[in-house]
Amino acid sequence: MVCASAPSREDITMHALVSRTGQPSPTTADVGVPVPGPGEVLVEVVAAAVNPVDAFVASGSGHEVFGLPEEVGLGWDVAGRVAALGPGVDGFEVGEAVAGLHDDLASPVRAHAAFTVLPAAALARVPDGLDLTEAASIPLNALTAAQALDLLGPAGGRSLLVTGAAGAVGGHAVALAAASGWRVAGLARPADAVFVRRAGGEVVNEPEPASYDAVLDTAVLDAVAMAAVRDGGEHVSVLPPAPPASERGIRVQAVQVQADGQRLGELLARSAAGELEVRVAGTAPLAEASAVYEKVAGGGQRGRWLLLP
Repeated sequence: MVCASAPSREDITMHALVSRTGQPSPTTADVGVPVPGPGEVLVEVVAAAVNPVDAFVASGSGHEVFGLPEEVGLGWDVAGRVAALGPGVDGFEVGEAVAGLHDDLASPVRAHAAFTVLPAAALARVPDGLDLTEAASIPLNALTAAQALDLLGPAGGRSLLVTGAAGAVGGHAVALAAASGWRVAGLARPADAVFVRRAGGEVVNEPEPASYDAVLDTAVLDAVAMAAVRDGGEHVSVLPPAPPASERGIRVQAVQVQADGQRLGELLARSAAGELEVRVAGTAPLAEASAVYEKVAGGGQRGRWLLLP
């Protein structure tokens, strides 16, 4: 069913952030509010995170790398409330608090907008105890970490090095890996040691060569990360377009994060319970998106910046 009072493309327009080929920063466009189709949900956005991949696409460099059209919407993470349900959607109600991952890079409207449409299967309810705005920091980073660890299989007491262990993906990876039985070391700066230990990892500032059964390279260190893997071990990259070449019998894989509402629901619940630390660097209105994108592109952020439509 569709909520009768929900905005529609025909009667309302909204602001949305888009990336256009040849323009080095995000652009605000006036677009129609999307209408949910079969199996889809219209979400009124409360908050949406800005990730490094957003800044990469908005810089213009990502269009060729990801094979994107000249104009695309921006934003992966969204938290908000259900505004309307497309035909055939069960399990959600208008007004419910939800979060989701918008993983269609070619979509003309994504999470950095006042309203966005996602498949119902990409959404999860935001549990009690988790702030709805802060929930926007979770989907992309937590799902990437979880799906990357899936590629490595059961821990079996093996050792794992997580590079960028104090970053958004790395921090989740350390916590999830430690909870599932890995012997986790986190490559991080001394200033981030307390956070990494709190997540369940041993802190290393310079990894020993060929000393880990597996490496999850969230910092995209490539050669440095590969050197830390033992012969015949495993390496997982978070950059699918350009994983490093295999060497010394090391199995190299790359995580291609995909929306998964059921898995996201589990991760949100673990965040609400304090098992996964929620970190927000700051919030800003959508009108100040360019400044936020610059901060994120500059790196060094702890937690995610959130845009508020």
